[in-house]
Amino acid sequence: MKRFSLLIACLAMSWIPIPSPAQSFPTMPIKIVVPYPPGGAGDLHARMIGEKLAEELGQLVLVENRSGASGNIGSDYVAKAAPDGHTLLMNTTNLAIGRAVPSTKLPFDVLTDLAPITTTLTSQNLLVVPNSLPVSNLSELITYAKERPGKLSYGSSGIGTPMLTIELLKFMAGLDIVHVPYRGDAPAITDLIGGQIQMYATNVLALQSYYRGGKVKALAVTSKQRAASLPEIPTMAEAGVPGYEIESWFGFFAPAKTPRPVIDRLNQALSKIVAMPDIRQKMIDTGSQPVSMSPEAFSARIRADIEKFSRVVQSSGIKVE
Repeated sequence: MKRFSLLIACLAMSWIPIPSPAQSFPTMPIKIVVPYPPGGAGDLHARMIGEKLAEELGQLVLVENRSGASGNIGSDYVAKAAPDGHTLLMNTTNLAIGRAVPSTKLPFDVLTDLAPITTTLTSQNLLVVPNSLPVSNLSELITYAKERPGKLSYGSSGIGTPMLTIELLKFMAGLDIVHVPYRGDAPAITDLIGGQIQMYATNVLALQSYYRGGKVKALAVTSKQRAASLPEIPTMAEAGVPGYEIESWFGFFAPAKTPRPVIDRLNQALSKIVAMPDIRQKMIDTGSQPVSMSPEAFSARIRADIEKFSRVVQSSGIKVE
């Protein structure tokens, strides 16, 4: 009888349901790694989302800055972290750009070492020219540049979507325009206003005050849709370059091999946060568009961006020294 009772007890224990990873997640504080310095757009965005994520998951959420190597140090840290959903990465389109530049030596692969969860926003770049340039729209700029091959120049603050904005325009419109590198937006915009360079493109937030103040002419935004804060400015496709599109995205990742139920739980929570009216308004006020998507759609977006940027990089000969 004792053996029989023991057997029954063991069988009963074997029938006790084991919680799924999603049901038990999270079991400890969650760390969001931002691979850029404190105070920047990515850092502020991660902290805004992290505060809401803590409420949604009922667990403490910490933001940790691990900057360096154009965001690769922090990204590599997360790629090598335990795949349990408690260490996340908040990064940008720079992940796809780094993969597209052949000379970039990365210690991780965004396609195999990180698991996309969702985007949280996209932001457009704005193409502007000085008031002294005798053009009033993008079609006129293209004609003006074609009549002066190698005579016009554009500025950029380094390899990224602002630089690729004009490199893609050069590629698609067949233009010969000289690149002038700067250490940041401020000196480049000063030279643009003064006429030392003839084109500049960066995020809408950085340029819209100069446009509103009448210091530059805005010709187009780079996304499929017009910017909510500048509805009067056409997209590049509307302005004369069909098929043109470049957007910067902010998104969240987990280490590869994180259980799919955990990825889905995080996607659900982050998508809910992006849909909150106060969060949406804060993003729109900064010239961004709140956007969430499935892990599959985000992965497809990354692959499409890598393919697009690779073509532009190959055409322009961009290299990282």
